[in-house]
Amino acid sequence: MNPTTVPARFVVWREVVSAYVAPAVCAGAGGLITGQEDLLRAAVTSIAGTSALVAFLLGMWLRQSGVRVSRLRRARPVSLAAGFGLGAAALAALTAQLLTATALFPDRIRIDFPIAAALAATIITWRWCSVQRKAHG
Repeated sequence: MNPTTVPARFVVWREVVSAYVAPAVCAGAGGLITGQEDLLRAAVTSIAGTSALVAFLLGMWLRQSGVRVSRLRRARPVSLAAGFGLGAAALAALTAQLLTATALFPDRIRIDFPIAAALAATIITWRWCSVQRKAHG
């Protein structure tokens, strides 16, 4: 390794900030362009918030336990990212169903939560795999 080369690191707080800002800007722009006030509100709450929460929880778990679980390191990144994405979507859909049953939350979280969770989990896992490949050759 070149002495000036910094080893690749998986930095959770940067991932969480990106996981919040990116969907907030994208969904917010869509809400602004189409004039949908509920989408503007959801962009910074249920969409970006879910994305950041999933990025934080999964990112912390991957950083702490992912390296020790040899199956994760040996798995193909596409399979791993797809698996975590589908799992996060399923858990988020279940959570949204439970929350909307209480009538305290808007029905739109049934769509917002699973989509945001799936995207965040897939991207975080892919980025973690990328850092692992760079760090371990």
